[in-house]
Amino acid sequence: MSAATTPPVRGSSLSTARRSRELADSVGGTDVDVLVVGLGATGAGGALDAASRGLSVVAVDAHDLAFGTSRWSSKLIHGGLRYLASGQLDVAHESAVERGVLMERTAPHLVRAQPFLLPLTPLVPRGQAALAWAGFRAGDTLRLAARTARATLPAPRRLSTAEARRLAPSVRADGLRGGLLSWDGRVTDDARLVIALARTAAAHGARVLTRVRVLRLTGSGAVVRDELTGESGEIRARVVVNASGVWAGELVDGIRVRPSRGTHIVLRSEHLGSLPTGLHIPIPGESNRFVLVLPQGDGRVYVGLTDEPVDGEVPDVPEAPETDIGFLLDVLGSVVTTPVHRSDVVGAFAGLRPLLDFTPAGQAEDTRRTSDISRRHAVITSPDGIVTVVGGKLTTYRRMAQDAVDAAVTAARLDAAPCRTARLPLVGAAPPRVLDTLPAAPRLLRRYGTEAPAVQALAARDPRLDDRLLPGHPATRAELLWAIRHEGALDEADLLDRRTRVGLVPEDRAAALEAVRELLEEARTREPRP
Repeated sequence: MSAATTPPVRGSSLSTARRSRELADSVGGTDVDVLVVGLGATGAGGALDAASRGLSVVAVDAHDLAFGTSRWSSKLIHGGLRYLASGQLDVAHESAVERGVLMERTAPHLVRAQPFLLPLTPLVPRGQAALAWAGFRAGDTLRLAARTARATLPAPRRLSTAEARRLAPSVRADGLRGGLLSWDGRVTDDARLVIALARTAAAHGARVLTRVRVLRLTGSGAVVRDELTGESGEIRARVVVNASGVWAGELVDGIRVRPSRGTHIVLRSEHLGSLPTGLHIPIPGESNRFVLVLPQGDGRVYVGLTDEPVDGEVPDVPEAPETDIGFLLDVLGSVVTTPVHRSDVVGAFAGLRPLLDFTPAGQAEDTRRTSDISRRHAVITSPDGIVTVVGGKLTTYRRMAQDAVDAAVTAARLDAAPCRTARLPLVGAAPPRVLDTLPAAPRLLRRYGTEAPAVQALAARDPRLDDRLLPGHPATRAELLWAIRHEGALDEADLLDRRTRVGLVPEDRAAALEAVRELLEEARTREPRP
């Protein structure tokens, strides 16, 4: 079979028919070993971890894959430099190790090296520049300690003024005295990482069920409702893992989460011109915090992010407040030549970090800034045996999942093999040298890995599928059809907001909506009955 017609990884396809069949088998069926609640990175990673150990697994989410925090990140797979600077050596080392796992073993198609330029403008005093350089060198030491190859992450280096100008021509030249170039991990798309995790879990036998809301959670399972039909029932399990992120405390008593909002703005690429690297822009008055400028390669640039506490009820989709948008524009405006106005912001998004509130009951609330709270994760087993995992960050999802499944195996005394996810490639994974030989567009290879030729082959069979959804964005109809057939996409929001990221710009979303609905309707008429 040619590479152009290679099918998806066996057993990994998520479809409407599979969902219906596996939901019917799960509700009211025999007990499974593990029920995972939440299908963000940690939940999908937990489903994969448990299934790959030989356990029977059902994983549910009230919405879609990567519906919550996991799709609102900066798309960076951090090596832990920030945590090293704050003295959290264990968190820094764990981050560097997990970055290396993703880049070299489990997802090298999705996670690659990203260069960043810190322009040394007059707003960066020489003392701060020296501190930043020492930090970048320390980060390279972390890379070495984590045994990540130099070929994977190049060394930081100092740049001349001319080199800095070449990499960031939009930065003001007045007073520029060069720059510092550093490297970190970058995921093509955080939602695509979650999709790959969920599909790999499915390939190992896990039942991955979206649009299944937990109404009541106990140590022996959950009462759930199918959000598509309204029908309710019970899924019974020997142990339950609560990986619902910022909503964890709503399902299990005694879990207190202190959400922190991270906001990004979205600009058209032309506002900042050619930008082959990302930018680190120091936040005035802060010694170790930066605003990041992140070119996406799809005609857009993200600028972020904030770190602000959030009180009250947790929304399904957080909104980016004007105060956050104004703050980001002010910091960006401190270094770029062409002013960027509020009217130039074509989109914005905000995610809520699920930071664990460690304040003991009866004591005054922790008054530290959320940016100063540890990003360590915690695994907590409730008196009735529910295992909750909370805290952490996208980079360390795999270790969080491993620790949660270890606790679940212990709590329920399950017969399980050791964790193997540190060396288990995700769907589509292959080294860049292999991917570069495949007959597919580079953009597709970065998003689908070894499956890219199969995505491209859809358009070869039906030329209409090669059409872009809208001018200025590279997503094609073939990618949408692939998402419907193999990635569990059920409606236009799944397609526009998570399988592609067209929906981050409301104007683009509106322009693409009719075409997406037409494709969905056509796909449904061809969908085999469950």
